Amino acid sequence: MSYGVQIVFDCADPGRLSKFYAHALGYKMQDPPDGYSSWEEWLKKHDTPEEEWNWASAIVDPEGKGPRLYFQQMDTPKPEKNRLHIDINASGGLKVSLTKRKEQVDKWVDHLQSIGATRVHELEEFGEYCVIMFDPEGNEFCVQ
Repeated sequence: MSYGVQIVFDCADPGRLSKFYAHALGYKMQDPPDGYSSWEEWLKKHDTPEEEWNWASAIVDPEGKGPRLYFQQMDTPKPEKNRLHIDINASGGLKVSLTKRKEQVDKWVDHLQSIGATRVHELEEFGEYCVIMFDPEGNEFCVQ
């Protein structure tokens, strides 16, 4: 038996980071519960103080294939190195020439930089090409 999974990010700004990853992965913000037109409406209905509205945020795969990503506010600093990271497969796969894969990866990397990511370095080995990046809060991820 298999189980569904949710990936959780501890972060300083759940709203910002969830919007970044929604864009980076082609995900969407999770819809509010049935009967509510927005999360703001739901939060008001549950008497949540406005200063707590950014406590958490979630994004989902619009096709329902990928895992839900949940972002929760934490005040603890990020450790030096992630023990888990996301790989964004933007290259088109191994059936595409290495030159074309590099072009596609670099194009997506440039775009991600324009929305707050930082390029750390690139890695090319064994016929693969990958760019290591930091998200807006300094978490490592790869574009390949």
